[in-house]
Amino acid sequence: MRAVLFDLDDTLISEKEYAKSGYRAVAGKLASHIEESEEAVSHALWTLFTEDSRYVFNRFFESRGIAYQEEDIAALIDIYRGHLPVIQFYEDVLETLSELRRRGCFLGIISDGYAITQQRKTEALNAQDYFDRIILTDTLGREYWKPSPKAFDLMAEASGVPLDETVYVGDNPVKDFYISTIRPVKTARIYREDGVYREREYREGVRETYSLHDLRELLSL
Repeated sequence: MRAVLFDLDDTLISEKEYAKSGYRAVAGKLASHIEESEEAVSHALWTLFTEDSRYVFNRFFESRGIAYQEEDIAALIDIYRGHLPVIQFYEDVLETLSELRRRGCFLGIISDGYAITQQRKTEALNAQDYFDRIILTDTLGREYWKPSPKAFDLMAEASGVPLDETVYVGDNPVKDFYISTIRPVKTARIYREDGVYREREYREGVRETYSLHDLRELLSL
């Protein structure tokens, strides 16, 4: 393999750690309007998230009998998505990247998600220091989220490496491995214990080429 491309969430970083950071940021805003500490609000939001990741802010207000408008929810979502998160790479990431770099591999990130959110994550990680190219698919248009081949084609142009010499590492069975049916990309699935999509079904049954339980296993492929 001459190019290795990575998903971001639950591949290079923990999505749950990002969520905790986001709820702490929101708690700072909420606590100034209700008679609870930031710590208590943050804990309550996180507990609601672990029970069900949907409508967390709505459920928070409802659990406390606080009337709210949709614009209140929108404002909290903006804080959550736009905050500079306190996150770090999984412990197996930097060693793996360093060795791949030593071997002369082109390194890239292809990540879905709201552009502002993903941009803030890459900023917090100083990801530009470790990767040759970062493509946040939302900046191309929602129609180019995975499994669209658009970002992969752009990576091939940037790297000069044919896609049949490229490996894409991800975690989400719904969209990270289907690219192998569209382009000659090999795929690797990293299993993270705290992965949000760990139990999802594979899109049309299309599985990964390789399975990893530690990112450093890439170095033996």
